[in-house]
Amino acid sequence: MKTFRELVVWQKSMDLVTEIYEKTRNFPDEEKYGLTNQIRRASVSIPSNIAEGFGRKSDGDFARFVSIAMGSNYEVQTQLEIARNVGFMETGQLKILIEKLEEIDKMLKGLKSKLK
Repeated sequence: MKTFRELVVWQKSMDLVTEIYEKTRNFPDEEKYGLTNQIRRASVSIPSNIAEGFGRKSDGDFARFVSIAMGSNYEVQTQLEIARNVGFMETGQLKILIEKLEEIDKMLKGLKSKLK
């Protein structure tokens, strides 16, 4: 593999970031620097850590960054559930995003096991 862009998990994570930005665009203005920002930053962290780990050129470092991406994934899942709980998102929207996050999580776990 020549570049992180070839990793399907990175591609799916990038697609997720775009979707997260679209879904959080309608959150209340007072959440701009609160939950909206937190969800967006955590979602951006997933593909960013995959790319950074890939660039480290060591399986151990890459595995560590994949673990960080996994943590960010769980952070996004939690924050999205909070958004639903406070009425910023419908349950159907949440379910779709959680399914995508769970798929990414499985892929990250698989990648991490290959690196060890």
